[in-house]
Amino acid sequence: MNVKRMKGDIGEEYTRKRLVRKFYKILDTNYSCRFGEIDIIARRGEYICFVEVKTRSANAVERPVTAVDGNKQRRILTTAQHYLMAHPSGLQPRFDIAEVITESGRVIEFNYIENAFGE
Repeated sequence: MNVKRMKGDIGEEYTRKRLVRKFYKILDTNYSCRFGEIDIIARRGEYICFVEVKTRSANAVERPVTAVDGNKQRRILTTAQHYLMAHPSGLQPRFDIAEVITESGRVIEFNYIENAFGE
């Protein structure tokens, strides 16, 4: 397993644990189809949340959220539509971003952005 994937796994696991502590129900992880991949799909209240987790080192030049550009957002939206067609829920979709900053393999900063993009 490469270093980038290991760092991503740390961020995703940390985010899952934080969501569960905040009473989200995890519905799926690493959901993928031909359109793309969604890191975490969770439910909380009236929302089905499609969560993109971005993990970066403390010495990274840009914030993790900057990696979720227009193209990435479109892939996530299309993948979410695919998921909802296969798993109808009647819930309001929401697109969140979790920023995870690590140093020496441990999380030193976490920022969760609800309704980060979408219509």
